[in-house]
Amino acid sequence: MLPRLVRAPYQVLPTASAQLGASGYDQDRLLGVLVTHSHWDHVSGLDDVGVPVWINRAELRYAAVDPDGKVFRHLSTGLDIHEYALDGPAYLGFPASFDVHGDGSVVVALAGGHTPGSVVVFVSLPTGARYAFIGDLTWQLDGIRRRVERPWLLRKLADSDAEQVRQGLSRMIALTGVMTVVPAHDRDAYAGIPLLPTRFAP
Repeated sequence: MLPRLVRAPYQVLPTASAQLGASGYDQDRLLGVLVTHSHWDHVSGLDDVGVPVWINRAELRYAAVDPDGKVFRHLSTGLDIHEYALDGPAYLGFPASFDVHGDGSVVVALAGGHTPGSVVVFVSLPTGARYAFIGDLTWQLDGIRRRVERPWLLRKLADSDAEQVRQGLSRMIALTGVMTVVPAHDRDAYAGIPLLPTRFAP
């Protein structure tokens, strides 16, 4: 559904729904899927999971009109859209937040910049481990470790507000000693995150 120029090579693997099924996870327990933003590579499979999509108003508006929201618009047709409000206080330097369960275990913070409503999802486990799922604030951990943003041309092509991205990146760099920072596109960043068991062959 995307213009040929922006199509990325990818390999089709078992869907999220299939992976959950293979682990024995009861998918009826899922409240929904909370997306960091609406780009195709972050929402593919929403139609397969078939649970409510949790998204904030700014991102929903962006996805409704922007060419990069075309895949989201197609896949979310017929799904329950759960629009949450980022009306909570500033959180770890980010300007607004939403506490999913009201207990601080999952807090969504407005980052903006990559897309108008892009968010960072902070997760605190009962073990004390803390994670920040930062979507595409940076694509690789290298952006955090080396304290560098995307090259100029990629900022122009990929981000709606480069200055907001820069501010969000600076906030996450300051938090690296406090929690595990997980950019969506860096497989190495997933090392150590607790996994569900799986019956898929390696």
